[in-house]
Amino acid sequence: MYDVVIIGAGATGSATARELSRFKGKFLVLEAEADVCSGTTKANSAIVHAGYDAVPGSKKAKYNVDGSEMMEALSKELDFPYSRIGSLVVCRKDQDRSELERLLEQGKKNGVRDLRIIERDEIVEMEPNIADDIECALYAPTAAIVCPFGMNIAFAENAADNGVEFAFNSRVTSIEKVGDHFSIKTDTDTYETRAVVNAAGVYADVLHNMVSEKKLHITARKGEYELFDKSAGNHVRHTIFQLPSKLGKGILVSPTVHGNLLVGPTATDIDDKEGTNTTADGLSQVEKMSALSVKNIPYRSVITSFAGLRAHEDGGDFIIGECDDCKGFFDAAGIESPGLSSAPAIGKDLGQMVAAWLGLDENPLFNGTRKGILDPKKLSFEERNELIKKNPAYGQIICRCESVTAGEIIDAITRTLGAKTLDGIKRRTRAGMGRCQAGFCTPRQMDLLEKYAHLTPEGVTKSGGDSVLVYGKTK
Repeated sequence: MYDVVIIGAGATGSATARELSRFKGKFLVLEAEADVCSGTTKANSAIVHAGYDAVPGSKKAKYNVDGSEMMEALSKELDFPYSRIGSLVVCRKDQDRSELERLLEQGKKNGVRDLRIIERDEIVEMEPNIADDIECALYAPTAAIVCPFGMNIAFAENAADNGVEFAFNSRVTSIEKVGDHFSIKTDTDTYETRAVVNAAGVYADVLHNMVSEKKLHITARKGEYELFDKSAGNHVRHTIFQLPSKLGKGILVSPTVHGNLLVGPTATDIDDKEGTNTTADGLSQVEKMSALSVKNIPYRSVITSFAGLRAHEDGGDFIIGECDDCKGFFDAAGIESPGLSSAPAIGKDLGQMVAAWLGLDENPLFNGTRKGILDPKKLSFEERNELIKKNPAYGQIICRCESVTAGEIIDAITRTLGAKTLDGIKRRTRAGMGRCQAGFCTPRQMDLLEKYAHLTPEGVTKSGGDSVLVYGKTK
């Protein structure tokens, strides 16, 4: 019998798990995929929004601003990449300037600090590659960029280090209220728990509707992106947004915390909750629309494209808290943009809400800090030489594009909630994220997975499940 079972190991579920680990109890996170950060969190804009876009008084507004304020301190406590670079919402000469003024006033109501409207001369000084017909912009200096993988993994690792259990490849098939507790069936096991936290992303409506007569409906809203080589990473210095529409914040152009350039996303409502394929039309739209805000984007430097899904609930706002007609069942549903920015604040509120409902005592052994994977590139030449003397694995370059060493990959595999797939290594170390997109380093990564994750060659996968790379020997 668990005190709490959290369904979903994305940013929101993992942040909630970490908050619950501040209390004494028996906690479990169930994840349908082979690793944390395998759903919405793995494919998004990596933006920490300032908070001007959400409707005042909405849960989106509250959690966006609160989460943004928490993020910098958390990045230091949990050691994940974060940079407060600021953002611009640009307005062309043929657009209505009053929309910027509306966003400015809305942001002030939401508690966003230091917002102001700036004119073209200042915009060009900040962003030399801004499009020629951009006239003015809303400047939000508190906006930032973050590594979504790093943040999600950090929350999960810290939760696990503080006693939270994780079960992967565990897709929930039914939830039933049995007396004063819940019985949760997955495709492999059955779990009993006093309380449930539903953080299942695009599937949150499916799980909610298993226990409640007040039904939810979530639409998967697909966003397609293009990622550019680091040679294009300085094309813009801030996150450049277009004026938002009813489908979202439009096509953005932004640097990433790792030095790349990111352009996207589109916004297409689809029926398939697994529909993360990219399309020629979608990527064409990304390139056409991005040129309206930023000129001279070097599209020949694109190294990959990808798509992610946002969980859009019909009501248009986050659904956070206990289900009205099913006590002990807590939702974190409809977590679309600004969900990544909001995750720390949602996790904090939800964790404390559930702990109070169960009457849990504080955990005196809670440790809120975590050290990430050592990056030798950040060391001095002398420090790196000393590291290699102590551990020669840090002198073996596995991924040439990103200069990732065997030492980093071994750490990624053997640490708390270690990587068991090639994507798991990629999200922890960036091996395979460079220009050649794992074209050269895959065999070496497979060797390390076999040795340190104790897998057979046929057991090594790209992302779990049926994504095998080796079927057997030819001779």
